[in-house]
Amino acid sequence: MPFPRTAGILLHPTSLPSRGGVGDFGPAAYSFVDSLAAARQGIWQVLPLGSLGYGNSPYSSISAFAGNPLLISLERLVDRGWIDRTKLPASYFAPASESVPVEYDQVFGVKMPLLFEAGRKFVASASGSARQRFEHFCSKNAWWLDDFVLFDGLRAQQRSASWHEWPSDLAHRVPAALERVRKDLAADLTIRKALQFAFHEQWQALRRYCSQHSVRIVGDVAIFVSYDSADVWTHRELFRLNANLAPEVVSGVPPDFFSKTGQRWGNPLYRWDVMKARGYEWWVQRLRWATWNCDYIRLDHFRGFDQFWEIPASDPTAINGRWVDGPRDDLFLKLREALGGLPFFAEDLGYITPEVHALRQRLQIPGIAVMQFGFNDQGAHMYLPHCAAGKVIYTGTHDNDTTVGWFNSGASDNERRNAEAYLGRCDDGIHWAFIRAAQNSAAELALIPLQDVLGLGSEARMNTPSQSAGNWKWRFSPGQFSAALTAKLAHLAELTDRLPQPVPVLANADFAA
Repeated sequence: MPFPRTAGILLHPTSLPSRGGVGDFGPAAYSFVDSLAAARQGIWQVLPLGSLGYGNSPYSSISAFAGNPLLISLERLVDRGWIDRTKLPASYFAPASESVPVEYDQVFGVKMPLLFEAGRKFVASASGSARQRFEHFCSKNAWWLDDFVLFDGLRAQQRSASWHEWPSDLAHRVPAALERVRKDLAADLTIRKALQFAFHEQWQALRRYCSQHSVRIVGDVAIFVSYDSADVWTHRELFRLNANLAPEVVSGVPPDFFSKTGQRWGNPLYRWDVMKARGYEWWVQRLRWATWNCDYIRLDHFRGFDQFWEIPASDPTAINGRWVDGPRDDLFLKLREALGGLPFFAEDLGYITPEVHALRQRLQIPGIAVMQFGFNDQGAHMYLPHCAAGKVIYTGTHDNDTTVGWFNSGASDNERRNAEAYLGRCDDGIHWAFIRAAQNSAAELALIPLQDVLGLGSEARMNTPSQSAGNWKWRFSPGQFSAALTAKLAHLAELTDRLPQPVPVLANADFAA
């Protein structure tokens, strides 16, 4: 579907300058929306919001549906009476200062016990409309919530061991064993439901605030899910597993210029034949949930819907994989029928075949252009602004270095010369040259990582794909997204005809704001 000509900012909520060591849905998020509105930005793009798994990556969640509890604002739980103010560390009420990178182990150790204490108090004492909303949430979302909290509770009981290492009756979901643990863990499971309810209410309240300020949310859906997830444990019949519940084949991409052995991602692959026989019910539920929580969706690794790289699970590299046909139009026609449209755009970077472009064009799903990729040889020019009509353009993404970092140390001499020739002189920095070119392009959406707006170097990079540690930690500081920057962005949005479009305001005003 076509998108209105709009400008926006890419920033994951963990990067907000919230109190407590990690960004969340509290006051800093609302302040950021105010800054977006002042900057005349109509889009806030986030990364997947799921509960974190391996490496703290938002793309390695333990559920395709559950929210990350670290994003719950303790301050707003205090306002709603879930937890006493005196329980929070003094740092939650100290004057705002420099934000430090997210130290996940430390944050988990401090914040999760406080969240469980809040959930315990809510379950014991909530009454009136809050109790009714909680019960309605549990009933309406039982189709994913019940299995998720059971998985989450068992995972905690098993000290975060992967589900295939649990006792055999639990790994194989023997009904009597599941019923036993549901009774044994009943109180714990209810608290975990309460935390998902808190996440849901705070996110929907923030979304409502966004809609009141004409800001739409772009979400992100990864094509694959983690093996150690509630989804695979619950729906193993939908995945290519053997009799021992281990993956038969796994995901990745083949060898290329950047890697002689390819990339072995390790996600289990789908049984698309079984999914088709079931009317793609799981995918319909997943994308309906995504579009209920966000306005537009970025589909990660779109190529995999046309063909995916199938690697024998026993192989340590991706060399011996093969291309296998994906569901193609069949899945998306079912999604269009179920959702009433396809509010998606496709991550179609890398080596993309004509068949993938044809699939995307048939479905009228825009692709993306990343400017940093456009200054190499002539074949890379498709990522430049003059080729961006009908696309979503970025200066860089969460997987790129910042534009300043790329230009100073990541780009080749040839790429720097090409960038200077293409963009011309820019007295206020290479990042503003990139931003102006993206905004001036014919792309439908122009999305800029906040790091590029701030003109930051490689120290602010969000993720290095080949690096297993140190990712997803960057945060900006209070006041860093200044009035001068918002005014500059607002002027550019006006000149490039990218002013925000009105957003229907979410009807339910009774969220836990």
